[in-house]
Amino acid sequence: MTREVKIEQNYRAAQDFFAHIEIDTEKALKRLEKFSISVQCWQGDDVGGFENPEAGLSGGGIQVTGNYPGKARTIDELQQDLVKAFSLIPGRHRLNLHAIYGDFQGKKVDRNEIEPRHFDAWVRWAKEHRLGLDFNATCFSHPLADEGFTLSNKDKAVRDFWIEHVKRARIITAYFGKQLGMPSIHNLWIPDGYKDIPYDRLAPRQRLKESLDAIYAEKYHPGEMKDSVESKLFGIGSEAYVVGSHEFYLGYAIKNNLMVCLDLGHFHPTENVADKISSILLFSDELMFHFSRGLRWDSDHITLFNDEIAEVTSQIVRPGLDRRVHIAMDFFDATVNRVGAYVLGVRSVLKALLSAILEPHTLLKTAEESNNLLRRLALLEEQRIQPVGAVWDYYCLKKGVPAGTSWLDEVQKYEQEVLSRRK
Repeated sequence: MTREVKIEQNYRAAQDFFAHIEIDTEKALKRLEKFSISVQCWQGDDVGGFENPEAGLSGGGIQVTGNYPGKARTIDELQQDLVKAFSLIPGRHRLNLHAIYGDFQGKKVDRNEIEPRHFDAWVRWAKEHRLGLDFNATCFSHPLADEGFTLSNKDKAVRDFWIEHVKRARIITAYFGKQLGMPSIHNLWIPDGYKDIPYDRLAPRQRLKESLDAIYAEKYHPGEMKDSVESKLFGIGSEAYVVGSHEFYLGYAIKNNLMVCLDLGHFHPTENVADKISSILLFSDELMFHFSRGLRWDSDHITLFNDEIAEVTSQIVRPGLDRRVHIAMDFFDATVNRVGAYVLGVRSVLKALLSAILEPHTLLKTAEESNNLLRRLALLEEQRIQPVGAVWDYYCLKKGVPAGTSWLDEVQKYEQEVLSRRK
């Protein structure tokens, strides 16, 4: 019996099982297919970019550990790696770019000088592979970010530099939307904050608000571009105080009709980020999510199908918020094969989404509405061992990507034939 036949048999048995709890697996897979994950370019080269590849990261609240061989050194190499990663992930997804990943052709182009033409290589590539593009201003790894303050800096000249950078990043994002015929999302995160206890917590936030007001004064059609702002509890060099806190950005976003970006690694480890979804979307049309995995003090480990991911995906799926929540990946790990990290991380999120879609929704809702709380709890517990894996393998088979862990063989082969030759 071939592996494909076995996968088909397992799926038919799982299909019958789910039918008994009032779940149509074919409809479930069609729903999963509509989720488009925005995959971060910066996992492929350790957040180095092509502005000054030899320099690498130079502070600003970002740190990558590890030196696994084979990282991408050029746009061509990064695009090659991304094509390989996408070929092992079921579904059609997007690419999320940072501003330092432009095609600068060896010329010095400062952040306040970037233009759409510096990203035409990515637009052509996205069209060729039928992918959407998202974008991020890069407010770190720059001499004017070394003090730990960008848009909230005391120096007006520094603030103006970063304001101009973000304005240009939004122009580029709208350009992506026009060129590709679909909305492109611009996300803003800044590293601003203090390592130790500040005296004045208000003034930096007043300056940040003024900077944001200047940036978002220019309006774009939502069919071309959407904006999100990303908070953080603490960061490297901002352990005591972050200017762009969750409360700051939540208030600013709601007042100014922007999206809040919730990064799973940017909150206290005991904080239930999933619980924020239903509250925020009562007052905001859309929400941005960065899927990562916080581990102790670090916020950006490769995503796994863990309890936190399961809770977040369930709070997206149960209320039918599929189209109102945008999912992007945000992790970077240089201790493992970078292409494999892409594949593992995105497939983990897709499995979590599928698991949420396959919950016995009608039975759970009936139990809750009838106040049968023991039955509700038992159904949620039983769902943990339902045959989701058989449905997932079938989905991979139908999408022409490896099922189970067989994608590892493809990654290993790619490492031997491509990555190992990069010296």
